[in-house]
Amino acid sequence: MRTSLLSALLSTALATPAIAAPVTYQLDPTHTDVLFTWNHNGFSFPTGRAGIGAGTLVYDPAQPASARVEVDIPLAELDTHVAKLDEIVKGEKLFNIAQHPQASFRSTSVAVQGKDRLKINGELTLHGVTKPVVLDATLNKIGEHPSRKTPLIGFDATGVIRRSEFGLTGFLPNIADEVQLRITTEASAVQQ
Repeated sequence: MRTSLLSALLSTALATPAIAAPVTYQLDPTHTDVLFTWNHNGFSFPTGRAGIGAGTLVYDPAQPASARVEVDIPLAELDTHVAKLDEIVKGEKLFNIAQHPQASFRSTSVAVQGKDRLKINGELTLHGVTKPVVLDATLNKIGEHPSRKTPLIGFDATGVIRRSEFGLTGFLPNIADEVQLRITTEASAVQQ
């Protein structure tokens, strides 16, 4: 009895604690929106939408500063809710999607800003130009998908870009240079 008790105590003392590992998630295009808002001649603040083509997020709740995100955005899917404006936005005076069909974002560092809040520094490539962009992100939830029973994560983020920095100078100054970004996303754990 003493030997088995001693063996049990030694096994417990020498056992390596489970270490949480980062989880790789695939962003869900059907539950991801990249909304952009601009000032139109000082009269209104219209909003458009960009969807994502593909994206991954690597996240470890024990070490949120080690998070990484990569997202590709097909610009053919830009939607301002006005067909004529969509033509202008996608045309040569702005995004020129014939020559620059895709945008992308790659994180370069992440800083914890408080409980469930992160500052994501990254590089946005848009219109053939790559510039640093900062996103303020909030972790909405980590849990299990209610019907698929797979790990799921959700974030919201906001940021600001100046379109002139990316060579998108059409219609300045009547349409503001500063564009507000509002992002929401869900992502499912990649099954290995």
